[in-house]
Amino acid sequence: QVQLVESGGGLVQPGGSLRLSCAASGSIRSIYSMGWYRQAPGKQRELVATITITTIINYADSVKGRFTISRDNAKNTVYLQMDSLKPEDTAVYYCNIYSPGSINYWGQGTQVTVSS
Repeated sequence: QVQLVESGGGLVQPGGSLRLSCAASGSIRSIYSMGWYRQAPGKQRELVATITITTIINYADSVKGRFTISRDNAKNTVYLQMDSLKPEDTAVYYCNIYSPGSINYWGQGTQVTVSS
């Protein structure tokens, strides 16, 4: 059984910063990429950022230059540093692991609210 435990969400004012963490544990045979997705009320889940085992990084256009993804392979942990936050970044953020064989693992989600 695979578990993804997220932390770091919360309420922040526009222009502020938050750092999300996601630690993976359990029977993970192989990881191709780790990343973050988000879902705002009434919207579909969308990619925020991913990082592969070879450190190839992909960002959504809406977060480029403001968010930074990183990972600690030894700890099976992925981080998302979010700076210059905007109200439109408000969403539930989900951690994801993608393994060969099109296997996706998801965290329970952490709420990020950007509001004054």
